Amino acid sequence: MKCISCKGRGLCGRPVCPILRRLEETAALPRIGKSLEGMSPPEVFVGRHGYPLVRAGPMLPAGGNSDALAEPPNLSMDIGEIIAARSAMVRSESKIMVKEAETPGRLLEAIQQIALSSSPVGTEVIFCRPPQGRLQFDGVLSPSGPSGEMLGMQITTNPLIPRKVDQMVEDRDAGAVAAVGELYAGGIGTDHISRMLSLGLLGKKRKLVPTRWSITASDDMIGKLLKETVLDCSQVKDYYLFSGEELGNHFEILLLPQPFSFELVEIWMARSVWAKEGFIGADREDARPRKAYSSLAGGYYAARLAVLEHLAQLGRQAGVLAVREISESYWAPLGVWVVREVARAAMHSSPVRFASQTEALAEMERRIRTPPGEWRKEAELLAAPVQRSLLEF
Repeated sequence: MKCISCKGRGLCGRPVCPILRRLEETAALPRIGKSLEGMSPPEVFVGRHGYPLVRAGPMLPAGGNSDALAEPPNLSMDIGEIIAARSAMVRSESKIMVKEAETPGRLLEAIQQIALSSSPVGTEVIFCRPPQGRLQFDGVLSPSGPSGEMLGMQITTNPLIPRKVDQMVEDRDAGAVAAVGELYAGGIGTDHISRMLSLGLLGKKRKLVPTRWSITASDDMIGKLLKETVLDCSQVKDYYLFSGEELGNHFEILLLPQPFSFELVEIWMARSVWAKEGFIGADREDARPRKAYSSLAGGYYAARLAVLEHLAQLGRQAGVLAVREISESYWAPLGVWVVREVARAAMHSSPVRFASQTEALAEMERRIRTPPGEWRKEAELLAAPVQRSLLEF
């Protein structure tokens, strides 16, 4: 109702009207006919509607927009630039049964070849009719432009398939978790692994997995494997505070000298995307395996992965309090990759070292815009008794 009465005049307080931006970017799309040829980033999409009969296909940039090829998008771009690039990504779709991944036909096999590649793949798609639709936003997936039903497709360049990827696809005796672990240990990126999982290329029993599920599943599986490694490491001896902010997402991540636990507090400030009035939530785990899906959805697993990657590389374990503060500058959802990449950037920053928890929290609270009285009550890790180290005496 507010949007109808406002009509883009900014009465909601957002710096940019997402509805107007959506119309602007859709109108700026180049005209698309019944055929499209270009370089897939590589990127593929598997939908969830109609499961187990899903829509799947490659994504291609219309008009040769090279900015759309970045996966994930570059954090140096602003939200408007990312949306402009992603709006040119045309989603081609064909209905495929998820079990067809066991014995793929010619079309699915071609789509799988794109998912296997580590570099852009030349692709030509013929549509039943010109792609239609608007710019699509989602909390998990990156934005995308129009979509169209495929009549046929062919690959016009050779995909570049890493040897480790080829090995794990051929290994049908390895379960999906083991295969994901082998790929990650072999230097294959999380986005690449997610594509393979989505296109039914891993595990003993293979089937297509909707893209939104495969993204979170990849973050979760890799995180669990890293957690097992971290639990065998010795604890950090001091308090370390890491910080980072990009695209309206601000992270403060505190490592505490105690056994591994991870807690994420999310602060959605008023007028940020999804939260007109603001929202604060939290979720957590300790050394024991999680039994339920996180209340914070895919962002929890993305942030946890970034932290565990750093701890594994450091060869240490720690209690971890991560605070993600989302400001009004985050005016349109860009996908869960934002959480993962901004948290990674924060963990690559130079941390500030403290001798006591009190000092560390004082600095942490100073850097967060939201008053501590509003978010600290959500942080159960801070409610636990503080165990002083011998170095403090």
